[in-house]
Amino acid sequence: MGDIRIGMVGLDTSHCEAFVSVLNYEDNPHFVGGARVVGAYPGGSELCAVSRDRVEGFTQTIRDKHGIAICDSIERLGEDMDAFLLHSVDGRQHLEQFQVLAQFGKPVFMDKPLACSFADAQRIGEIAAGGNVPVMSASSIRFSAGVTDLAAPDDEVGSCEAFGTMPILDDYPTYFWYGVHGADLLFSYMGRGCRTVQAVHSEDMDLLVGVWEDGRVGTVRGTRFSDYHFGCTLFCKSGTVHGRAADEPPAHAIMLKDIVRFFQSGASPIPIEETLEVMAFLDAAGQSLAAGGKRVPLPR
Repeated sequence: MGDIRIGMVGLDTSHCEAFVSVLNYEDNPHFVGGARVVGAYPGGSELCAVSRDRVEGFTQTIRDKHGIAICDSIERLGEDMDAFLLHSVDGRQHLEQFQVLAQFGKPVFMDKPLACSFADAQRIGEIAAGGNVPVMSASSIRFSAGVTDLAAPDDEVGSCEAFGTMPILDDYPTYFWYGVHGADLLFSYMGRGCRTVQAVHSEDMDLLVGVWEDGRVGTVRGTRFSDYHFGCTLFCKSGTVHGRAADEPPAHAIMLKDIVRFFQSGASPIPIEETLEVMAFLDAAGQSLAAGGKRVPLPR
């Protein structure tokens, strides 16, 4: 059986070259075999500068440095692919792009965030279920060495405080830009069942406080200091444990092992229901911020 042929959608993020470097080059110390990126569609969004100002440069790199064929449409890209990496940095494009990809019935990994609203995320889930299209979406932070497996399988996590940098862009929906990293890590330990969220905002920090249906409380602390690191503190029945995401091996390289297995099996290691709740958490947090810090129920 040959390598899985991957089509990449959205060449407006550094994740594109990072993924290609791990999947396509056996001399990469973090090489993940079994799948190769062989085609790409640039995409790009006029709604945000992080896409608009970078898509041309990243497209040139993917084409000229890595020799990957560039297609002029998602439809053309999908004709000869076994799986897709949807990297478009503007999550507001994901629903429209996924609607096109879904017609091919192949596994799709959607880079963070799954969407930039719960309504869009929910619609993606409906399309995936209706067409039996395997979908996986995650922040690489939840796979990072140093923050995984901090709690024993039989231990009880009473609370989790996730932390990390959280810049907020003027032209991107509030917490979906970098808040998704901490939120994804939070839910990896707390699981589903969050009912309300409250956002506390200051110039240098945001604190998102979620209350679960069983009374547990989990938080995401996003800072705009110089320290870029992510991590979490778990308050467990057996005691308190703390972990910080390690730089090596790169988190995306660890995650790609799971992505390739997902492409091979069609089974995501992260239930789509959990990913949808992460999107609901971020949506409600944005509503709370807009309402001056009022506690907001998660949309259902």
